[in-house]
Amino acid sequence: MKSPTKIGIIICDRYQRCAGGKCLRSMRNREGAFSIYTDTEIELVGYTTCDGCPGGNIEYAGEEMVKNGAQVIHLATGLIVGYPPCPYIETFTEFLKKRYQVKVVLGTHPIPQKYLDMHTHLGTWDDPVWKPRIAPTMADAETREDYN
Repeated sequence: MKSPTKIGIIICDRYQRCAGGKCLRSMRNREGAFSIYTDTEIELVGYTTCDGCPGGNIEYAGEEMVKNGAQVIHLATGLIVGYPPCPYIETFTEFLKKRYQVKVVLGTHPIPQKYLDMHTHLGTWDDPVWKPRIAPTMADAETREDYN
């Protein structure tokens, strides 16, 4: 039997009291950014916050997750859909890849419809740089509604 892919999840500190329900649900259901794991088992080896701007916990969390076997670190959907989205998301991504030679995926659960509506209204994601950032978590309308 093939070994599971071990993952870590880093959430935005604004949501530090989040119990992880949407992330864990989407992981279990292989929805949102977890849809890339349809043919493999996954194991969560770490879940923590960035520790607030400018991400003081990224270095420690990445190291700890990799020590626990993480092959992939997901930067949670909250970093993308918060108001404003995380200004350090690209820095976190590049740091984790370079420092720990780990794959980094933007997002966890599908973007809830209410967030898509607001960011569309605000024009937050109009810049072309956002298209690939939101792509892993852009589900169909019914799924987005389910995550409201």
